[in-house]
Amino acid sequence: MAGNLRPSFLAITLALFMLSFFKSSLAYPCTVTYWGQYDTAGSLQDICNSHNYEYVNIAYLKNYATGSPKLNLSIHCLDCSYLEVEIDHCQENGIKVLLSLGDPGHGTQTNASKLAKYLWNNFLGGESSDRPLGNATLDGIVFEDVNPGTVLKFDELAKELKNYGPVQLAAFPPCGEGDRNLDSVIDTGLLDYVWVKFYDDTSCDYSNNNIDILSNAWLTWSSRTGINLLFMGVPESEQLVSSGYIPPDFLINEVLPFIQSSPQYGGILVWHNFSSDSYTPQIKGSACKEGKNILSWLKTAI
Repeated sequence: MAGNLRPSFLAITLALFMLSFFKSSLAYPCTVTYWGQYDTAGSLQDICNSHNYEYVNIAYLKNYATGSPKLNLSIHCLDCSYLEVEIDHCQENGIKVLLSLGDPGHGTQTNASKLAKYLWNNFLGGESSDRPLGNATLDGIVFEDVNPGTVLKFDELAKELKNYGPVQLAAFPPCGEGDRNLDSVIDTGLLDYVWVKFYDDTSCDYSNNNIDILSNAWLTWSSRTGINLLFMGVPESEQLVSSGYIPPDFLINEVLPFIQSSPQYGGILVWHNFSSDSYTPQIKGSACKEGKNILSWLKTAI
């Protein structure tokens, strides 16, 4: 009997050691947000200093499919190299900073190999004389849903990026009808995180204290192959969206107990303009249940 128990004991001991190590050095994700598109958001460093988020997505890089990519942060900066210091500050505090791919633009599409090389050398672990964010090394890339009819080989791009070295990859799809560009990359299983937009779509989001439609949509997503950690994207206020706002108390008492039963549960993405950052502090303690996502996260982090 003792011989049979020993491997399990060693495995548990190792897991606890790793949990302790990673908790002290790297925050596993359970709350995520975007920064870059609202003048009410304050600085990137302000967002990180709030300690409300483990991941912050810089939005957006545009025109990346035309061969003339442009960082669209004009609300905050034209020359954004100064953000190097703020990004370093966030990372030093265990917060991951990713770059989100926005409107790909129109025209001749850059092939996946060329685009991956550009992203790696200008934002990730490579080298370039013209890095828009200075010498900051971002942690990863977020794939966004794009214009209907646009064909982008996100699956090939993900493979190319993973070949360069350690890089975190995520996608932000709508909860309803799929985007074929995102479907293809999700199916590869290469994405570390999929944070799904559970708002602005009455076919799958929350309304009128009714969780049924949302629950069915969550079950559909959690049963998909290729998903490692699954996040529910929610808006901070009714003013930001056409539908899908979930009051904090209802999210905590009704929604979270249901979605946290999924092994793929990773956490909550909060979409807001930071005019008042009160939503996340209310739900963070419940969203970040230890043990709910840490073991799945370890698979993507090591």
